[in-house]
Amino acid sequence: MVSYRISEASRVLGVSDDTVRRWIESGKLTAVPGTSPREVDGESLAQYVKATNPHVSEGRASTRNLLEGLVLEVVSDKVMSQVVLQCGRYRVVSLISTEAVEELGIVPGSLASAQIKATNVSIVIPPAR
Repeated sequence: MVSYRISEASRVLGVSDDTVRRWIESGKLTAVPGTSPREVDGESLAQYVKATNPHVSEGRASTRNLLEGLVLEVVSDKVMSQVVLQCGRYRVVSLISTEAVEELGIVPGSLASAQIKATNVSIVIPPAR
C-alpha cells in the first residue's frame, strides 16, 4: 500500500496541512491506521482527486489534462507568442499564434487554462524515502 505524509499530500493537492487533517477527520480522505505521524492512504488520495477535479471546466474537448492558472507573461512577435502560466506549483509555457493571443485577450494577470494533449509524456518517480 502506498501512503503519504500529510505534508506530501497537502503539497500534491495544493492545500495546507491543516486542510488535509480536516479532510481526514471528516472522512474525505483515509488515514493509514497506526501511523504516527498520520499518513494518508494513496488510493484514498487518488479517489478524492478524481472525484473533485473535473477534466474540463466548460465545453467539450478531447484533452483530459487541464491546468488552470494565472498568465504571468506574454512575449509576442508578428506571428507567434509565448504565454507563461503559473498553474499551482507548475509553470506551463505555450507557443500559440499572436492572432489567438489578441483574439482571446490574453494578458499578464488574466486567468487561463492550459489544455494539454501529448503523445509523449514522461513520468518521473521521486526517490524512495
